[in-house]
Amino acid sequence: MSTRRILRLTGADTESFLQGLVTNDIRKLEDGLVYAAILTPQGKYLADFFLKRDLDSVLLDVSEAHAEALVKRLSMYKLRADVTIEATNLHLQRGSGPAPDGALRDPRHPDLGWRAYSHAPEADDGTDWDAIRVRHCIPETGIELTSDTYILEAGFEALNGVDFKKGCYVGQEVTARMKHKTELRKGLRTVAIEGEAREGTEILLAGKSVGTLFSQSGNRAIAYLRLDRAGEDMRAGDASIRLLG
Repeated sequence: MSTRRILRLTGADTESFLQGLVTNDIRKLEDGLVYAAILTPQGKYLADFFLKRDLDSVLLDVSEAHAEALVKRLSMYKLRADVTIEATNLHLQRGSGPAPDGALRDPRHPDLGWRAYSHAPEADDGTDWDAIRVRHCIPETGIELTSDTYILEAGFEALNGVDFKKGCYVGQEVTARMKHKTELRKGLRTVAIEGEAREGTEILLAGKSVGTLFSQSGNRAIAYLRLDRAGEDMRAGDASIRLLG
């Protein structure tokens, strides 16, 4: 499990501030965890995270690797808004078995179980999260989700990570245009893999690049593919690649 940082946002403008920045509708906090991302004005990924209402504040659960940059970005947008961003001593607990009191369902997929926050050390129940991610084509921060990512190509709509009715947010115009005016020609897909190839290996078909191989589990992997070029007899290094579904 990757290390997470749990931030706390407080102040009278917290929810309206987030509503104008992130890809999902903050009003869904009434129902539990909200999965969302913050984008560049050009619509590219900067960070993904979970949001949870906690009394009069909002907790933000983000990868440690993205935490400092995210705090800087939020602070840049804050201006005169009544919002304070601070670290907490909370840690993530995560599992796929029976949920403890206070745990909330991971909104991305039912098989991803629950998430809870407490002062106990960060922990999970030993679930093979990569196997679940690969099976359901769920991207991971820093692996499939990078600074070159467009969130619709990464499946954010199926992951309940974007809302097309909430109104404006940073990068919304590009995201909406990709949704309504174009057919996605690139995207993440689960593939069958036979043989060995490292994460990041280029996928070729008839000598031409058609994508990149990412997370692997057993004989499956997540690949970023040119969907209009992908086909039979794809290769990644010494491995053969076959599109599933």
